[in-house]
Amino acid sequence: MRILHKHHHRSLVCWALYFAISTAVAQTPKPLTLTEALAAAAQNIDAQIAKQSLLAARADITAANRAPLPTLSTSISQIDLQNGVGAGSWLTHKQVDKNIGLDWTWERGNKRALRTESATQAAQASAQDLQELLIQQKILASHAFFDLFAAQERVKHIGAMAASAQQLADVAAKRLAAGDLSAQDAARSQIEAQRAHNDARLAEQERNKAELTLNLILDIGQQRLVADAPPNQASQAITLTASSPIDERPDVQAALARVAASRAALNNALALKKNDITLGTALDHFPGTSTRLLTVRMQMPLQLGALGGYTFGGEIARAEAQLTIAEAALERTRHAAYNDSQRLTQELQSSQARAASYQEGIAPHAKRVADQAELAYHKGALSLTDLLEARRTWRATALEAISAQTDFEKARTAWSLRTEPLK
Repeated sequence: MRILHKHHHRSLVCWALYFAISTAVAQTPKPLTLTEALAAAAQNIDAQIAKQSLLAARADITAANRAPLPTLSTSISQIDLQNGVGAGSWLTHKQVDKNIGLDWTWERGNKRALRTESATQAAQASAQDLQELLIQQKILASHAFFDLFAAQERVKHIGAMAASAQQLADVAAKRLAAGDLSAQDAARSQIEAQRAHNDARLAEQERNKAELTLNLILDIGQQRLVADAPPNQASQAITLTASSPIDERPDVQAALARVAASRAALNNALALKKNDITLGTALDHFPGTSTRLLTVRMQMPLQLGALGGYTFGGEIARAEAQLTIAEAALERTRHAAYNDSQRLTQELQSSQARAASYQEGIAPHAKRVADQAELAYHKGALSLTDLLEARRTWRATALEAISAQTDFEKARTAWSLRTEPLK
């Protein structure tokens, strides 16, 4: 019993160690570059669903591009129930008419080609839908990536400011104890330190939310993420090349393909007016009469009004309505694509100018003012109120600079994904 107990204890220790190692590995943040995030976005669940939809649409082409299958039929007739059918084998001697035949439908009006064309254009629309979805998923992933990086930068800046505020509060407490500082200024220093610590905790919460959002978009499991710093391009001039023609965008291409598919479907509906003809032949075996009797037949529906004939008005009217809807959707998509292209260009220009102004002028100037205030305060040439005000200005400016840089990175990436060919 003692040995079993030792083995049991050892097993528990091993499982506990395994769980601890697994937890530590899961909690270790994974460095993630923008390129890796975009690649992961192209493989997430939404992308997989769109890829399967494309495969299904391509399978519809195979289903559409086939002629009607021939029909094999067999029958036994002329069974004389009054006089009997005679003796012998049913297959060779009994006097019954055995029949085996083959029928094939001849589709008229180019139905097969029109059906295939409609399916082909629908598959082309699905392919363009996939490209559009990949662009949208990459834009979402890039926005979430830059939000996470900005949150990390806020944590870093606010954490440093919180540490500096706590250091100032500790110095103020010592000066208060030495009688070198008023109780009011010491209390204000302590309050400022507490506010800074609260800001740091809030910044960490925002970072965790941004990490969760990126994780959900990329569908990479319960993996901790940390965004690697993207290249800083706010100060570099970006040449706004002429945007691709609107009709080359995947969303517009998909709408164009749907118009073509609807037009082919309409032509196919009109082709229903041309009756399909079913041609058939059969071989009869009738002992006593002949064992090689040939039958040739032809069938076609009668489109006669007197007989209640139907001219497929419902199918044609529906196809015409679907074509009108597709054409209206195309115009709406073109209009939205044009507005989106203009918006992306304007956002890129304005965000680049704003980020560059903070990076090259506002932020460095606010940092110098804060540093000078720190030096003047320690030399006794500046009041605590002025120092705290300078720190608050630097804190607000630094956060605004992060926000401006983030907006620029988002706009630049979205503009690039829309204007460059999708890889």
